[in-house]
Amino acid sequence: MAKTPPEPPRPLTINDVASAAGVSKSTVSLVLQGSPLIREETAARVREAAASIGYVYNRRAADLRRKSSNVVGVVINDLMNPFFAELLVGIERKLAQADYITLMAHTDENLELQTKVLQSMREHHAAGIILCPALGTPPALVKQVRAWGIPLLVMVRSLGKGDYDYAGSDNERGTFLATEHMLAAGHTQIGFLGGQTGAVFDDRLRGYRKALRAHGVAEQAELIRSAKPTREGGYTSLQQLLALKPRPTAAVCYNDIVALGALAALGERGIQAGREFAVIGFDGILDTAHANPPLSTMDVHPGGLGESAAELMLERLKHPEAGRLRFLAEPTLLLRTSG
Repeated sequence: MAKTPPEPPRPLTINDVASAAGVSKSTVSLVLQGSPLIREETAARVREAAASIGYVYNRRAADLRRKSSNVVGVVINDLMNPFFAELLVGIERKLAQADYITLMAHTDENLELQTKVLQSMREHHAAGIILCPALGTPPALVKQVRAWGIPLLVMVRSLGKGDYDYAGSDNERGTFLATEHMLAAGHTQIGFLGGQTGAVFDDRLRGYRKALRAHGVAEQAELIRSAKPTREGGYTSLQQLLALKPRPTAAVCYNDIVALGALAALGERGIQAGREFAVIGFDGILDTAHANPPLSTMDVHPGGLGESAAELMLERLKHPEAGRLRFLAEPTLLLRTSG
C-alpha cells in the first residue's frame, strides 16, 4: 500500500514572526516596511526572529496591496551625455540611503518612448517619478502624472511656469557669468554655441544676451549658433563660427559636451584653445578636467544636483501636501586652460 505523501509545510506569515518576536502583527508589518515609528531595538528583534524562522518578506505583494512601492522611477532624456550619468549616480546614492530603489529609463529625447516609460512606471506602482523631460514635452504632462496619484519631480529642463516640484541650476546666471568673464578678458566677438528651442536653451541664451547688454556690446545674430547639445553639435557650430569675418575669439557653450566638440574643431584647425580662442562649457562634468586642454566650465556639481533632486522627492513622499519644492544649483566658474 502506497504511503500518503506528507503535506507541504504551511507558508510562514507575519503572524509567525510576531509570535517568535513577542510583538503584535502590526509591529511586524511596520518593521518590514521600514517604518521609523518602531524603536530600533524592537525592530532588530523582529528582524532577528524573521531570520531565525526563515521568513522572507514578499515586498512585491505588499506593494500591490498598498498600490505603491519603494521604487522611485527616474526618466533620463540623454544618457549619452555624462552629465546625466553623474546626475543619476547622485540620485541613486541618496535614494538608497533612504531604502528606495531607483528604476531608471532612457528616452533618448523621444516623446513617444517617454509616454510608454511613464505608463510602465505607473503600472509598477512607482512611489514617485523624477523626470528629465524630452524636448517638446508638453507642460500638461504635470497634471497627467498628478492625476495618477504619483508625486512628480521635474529636473534640469523646466516645463515652464507652474507649481510643480523642480530641481535644476540657475542657467541664466551661469551663462551671464561665463560671458562676463570673456568680456572682462577683452573678448568682444563671443559666440554662443549649441542648444535648441526650449526653456533651458532660452535661459542660457538669455544670460549670454544679458551680459552683452550690461557691458554695452551689441548682439550679433550670426554669433548665436543653435545646434543639438552634443559633441557633433559643438564641432559643427564652432566650424561655422570660425568661418565668419572677422573671426570671433571666444565661445560660451550650452553644455560641456558641446564645448568638448568645439575643442576638437579648434584642434583640427591647429588653433590653440585658451591662447587663440577661448572656450567655456556648462555643467562641470568630470571629463572636463581631462580634456585637451582642460576645459573651463560653469560647474553645477552634477552629482550634488542629483542628490538634491532625490532629497526633494523624499521630502515630497514624506509630506504629500507640502507646497511647491524647488532647488536651484548656483553655477560657479571653474577656470582652466581653455578659458
